[in-house]
Amino acid sequence: MSGLGAAGVEIRPAGGHRGHRFGLPADGPGSVASFGRRSAAFAIDALASGFIAGLFIRDPESAARGLLGVAVLGAVYVLLVPLVGQTPGMRLLRLRLVSTSQGPLSLPRALLRFALLGLLLPALVSDPDGRGLHDKAVGSVVVRA
Repeated sequence: MSGLGAAGVEIRPAGGHRGHRFGLPADGPGSVASFGRRSAAFAIDALASGFIAGLFIRDPESAARGLLGVAVLGAVYVLLVPLVGQTPGMRLLRLRLVSTSQGPLSLPRALLRFALLGLLLPALVSDPDGRGLHDKAVGSVVVRA
């Protein structure tokens, strides 16, 4: 056994499970989604956005096609997350984005979340509740629907 847990460092938040301090259950609907499911949802959204961009720009090596794919992905995240709380990839994997402050995720917060998600590193670094830095910055958490 290795890592922080083997060294005696507590890696779980007080209360014993991820999301406890937000009143979320330990498992089942409403519990904090795993990193794997969140990553898979993002991959589904990114692949779908790339496919949509390919319908409009046929040249696979075109920089414009890549930019259009990112623009489609951004539009999906910035528009759908505040409106319905999930992207198509999240819906397929039964995930939902909720605000930790119980208020809706506003358009500016969704834009900031997508910008940080686009950098990838904030999404790879998570807190003891399993939230990436991009979610922590905007006060959100991805839960199982």
